[in-house]
Amino acid sequence: MGGKTMLYSCMLVDDEEDVISAIRQTIDWESLGFSVPREAHNGIEALEFAEESAPDVVLTDIKMPYMDGLELAHKLKELYPNIRIIVFSGFDEFEYAREALRLEAEEYMLKPVHAAELSKLFLRIRESLDTERAERQNREQLQAYYEKSLPRLQESFFVSLLDGKIPEEEIARQAEDYQLELGASPCAAAVIHTGSAGLPDGVSVVMIAASVRRLAEESLGQRFHARFFGYLGNTVMLAELGETEQLRFLTDACDRFCRLAAAKLGATVTIGVGKVCAAFHELRDSYTGARNALSYRMIYGTGKAISISEIAPQEKNGTDLSERESMQDIFRKMRMEKEEELSAAIARYIAENAAAQASVQEYRFFVMETAGELYRFAKDNALSAEEIFGDNDAMYRILQQLEPGELTRWMDEVCRKMREMIQHKRADSARSFAARAIDYVNEHYAEGELTVDAMCSHLNVSAAYFSTIFKRETGKTFVQYLTDLRMEKAVELLLSTSEKTYMIARKVGYADPNYFSYVFKKQFGMSPSKYKDSRGSEA
Repeated sequence: MGGKTMLYSCMLVDDEEDVISAIRQTIDWESLGFSVPREAHNGIEALEFAEESAPDVVLTDIKMPYMDGLELAHKLKELYPNIRIIVFSGFDEFEYAREALRLEAEEYMLKPVHAAELSKLFLRIRESLDTERAERQNREQLQAYYEKSLPRLQESFFVSLLDGKIPEEEIARQAEDYQLELGASPCAAAVIHTGSAGLPDGVSVVMIAASVRRLAEESLGQRFHARFFGYLGNTVMLAELGETEQLRFLTDACDRFCRLAAAKLGATVTIGVGKVCAAFHELRDSYTGARNALSYRMIYGTGKAISISEIAPQEKNGTDLSERESMQDIFRKMRMEKEEELSAAIARYIAENAAAQASVQEYRFFVMETAGELYRFAKDNALSAEEIFGDNDAMYRILQQLEPGELTRWMDEVCRKMREMIQHKRADSARSFAARAIDYVNEHYAEGELTVDAMCSHLNVSAAYFSTIFKRETGKTFVQYLTDLRMEKAVELLLSTSEKTYMIARKVGYADPNYFSYVFKKQFGMSPSKYKDSRGSEA
């Protein structure tokens, strides 16, 4: 396959800087097919890095402070089952490591690590990764899987379900005919979109999307008893949820999958997640919400999961299925940020539809129908119809007299008003959300168990949404913000009290005083005691 060779990612984890430095400098990483490894100096730091960007290979020591290599390996395997882990250790714990990591690690190496031996190991791992990648990207295999992954009748059933063509009373019978077991639990639809940018030479988006679908089935299928099928150029996942509250966990799992697809396939995957519905016959509405959520990738970015319940909680799932496709396009552009595209869509809509009316009566009916759809969109999005349209009776009388050019200008003005109101509501919602999160952090920073998951549970949102909004509003990740706040409080206590370092550590949320000292030194370049002495001498 032509094009630039994609390098695999690697992470080196050891609390001894000289060990990491020696390994990095003695290996010709690029010739082995790897980018220069990222460094981490303990298990906690490595886990944070891995959650940001899934590495293909992790080379870790066993004996480290705060979180040892055994626990790190276990947590990495939970996050990314296919990750390759290499463990190296001293002689005294080597046999223990071999047994404890029997099912977790790719290889075990005894210190000191020799460059030639390690190079051979990385070469073997690269060959294994190449084989796995080739299997996923081989066009013939992907095409064969794309055609055989779901029988045609099952595919047709699910497409008809989303199109609303199967009466509710017929769903159970047809599902039985097609040997499908549809559960009675709450469920939700998710739309998995694979971007076309940055694909390897000779690989079409259809082929890579098939590989993404297979990876999704492996990673998400069993956990959510999910069904997958192709629909309108995307993959749709129908997920069963044990209870309504599990929607947040579905969104988080989809967000992790987007990062996994980027790491394993080099694919940019964005997933829109719809609202929860009580049964399969309501999935059409959930799908529409998922599709609308996906359109927000222009605002929130690609390569992540976006839940319609979080970004537009007031929006009705099924708003746009019964509308003209061109009106859907206008509504999508109203939610986005490019004003000129909105005006062009309105002009195109009026020109095409006005010309298609055979009589004055039909034209007036089209005008009223258009106004009704705009009014319904405003109500569905909790916008003030009175502020947008004014007096209804007067509006309808005026509209009846407007020629297509005048109607275009009127509709452009109305849609611009709604667009601005949507943007203001979105900004106000994000600021309010971030303010609540910051208030909670300021009140609970001293609690050691304050994590992203704890914050999301308190705010009842997914990690994907929380992380996106929090960083946009504060300019920092949650971990950065919390660390900075804790360090700020620690400095205040250091300079204003005579308490011991371990007591201050506990008061700012660190159960382990050694880890507190490590973070403090990383932040300020010196230990807490030296910092206090230096500030005391300045006074």
